[in-house]
Amino acid sequence: MSTPDEMEPLLADYRVVIEQPVQWGEQDLFGHVNHVHYFRWYESSRIAYAERVGLMHLHRAERIGPILASIANDYRRQLTFPDTVHVGVRVTRIGVASISLEHKIFSRSQQALAAEGTSTLVIFDYTYQRPTRVPETIRKAIEEMEGREFPRS
Repeated sequence: MSTPDEMEPLLADYRVVIEQPVQWGEQDLFGHVNHVHYFRWYESSRIAYAERVGLMHLHRAERIGPILASIANDYRRQLTFPDTVHVGVRVTRIGVASISLEHKIFSRSQQALAAEGTSTLVIFDYTYQRPTRVPETIRKAIEEMEGREFPRS
């Protein structure tokens, strides 16, 4: 994906970046994008990341996959239609059964950071309805994509 020069420093360390057009209907009564859409964009970036490291395949094959445990967001700028946002996601920590992520939303029209957030995924066994360890294959795929090793908890 080619991005304008201003986005490069803000998203350079994010291994997965998705592009989302802002839709007219995402605006609320106050004339800006409603907060719920930021969380949907984060979700889309997390799913893209999970696909790339094999978590979604693992879920389809063995019913072991990610479940959202927590999420937070800091708003930096209002977003309005028309615009396109670039949503970056990266892993910051791998625990025994959890993965911590950071997100950034960059506004193309404003050429600025619009929001940044964090989330925690728990690796979940959907058959037995309980958390389970981060599989070694997933850990290795994340470390390969992130270009670094994560300390073991």
